[in-house]
Amino acid sequence: MPNPNRGACGFQTSEFEQEYDRPSKSQLKRDMTALQKLGQELIDQPRDRVKRVPMPEDVKDAILDCQLIKDHEGRRRQLQYVGKKMRSLNEEELAIIQRAMDGWKGLSKADTSAMHALERHRERLLKDDAALTLLLQQHPELEAQHLRTLIRNARKEQAENKPPKAYREIFQILKQLQTQAKTAEPDHQDEQNDDYENK
Repeated sequence: MPNPNRGACGFQTSEFEQEYDRPSKSQLKRDMTALQKLGQELIDQPRDRVKRVPMPEDVKDAILDCQLIKDHEGRRRQLQYVGKKMRSLNEEELAIIQRAMDGWKGLSKADTSAMHALERHRERLLKDDAALTLLLQQHPELEAQHLRTLIRNARKEQAENKPPKAYREIFQILKQLQTQAKTAEPDHQDEQNDDYENK
């Protein structure tokens, strides 16, 4: 006698309809990774820029706190916390953040390159006293004692994992010097043109 159950699945297809309506585990993992990456990109941005992004205060605070952490393990844990906070945002909030970041990426490559050059210059000042000597030779108008104090304080901030107040101030001084140099370039070019025309 044929087995009436042979070939039968023993369940109805409708039992799986609700399960298939939910995102797969792989999709959820991809979404989590994307949000973690978005959080990392925010952490990598200047603090003033992050503060201007419309987002819940607890998310913003988590990102700003992570920027201050120098310890590798502590930063890794805080980054996971940032990812968790990012997952609490709704689609509209995420879209606003993404639009802000897309706007940042529209910055010219020249601006980005100039900013990276300033950051590298700051790192040289913290690592090598000769870099400060060279800077003072190039810009004798700078206050040597003030700069030495800032560099010493910035090193201490990094060593003791303190807020980078002096570290940021060094960057602002270098940025101001760069701005002054750019402003002086057209005048210098005009002088060269005048010399050329008078020949």
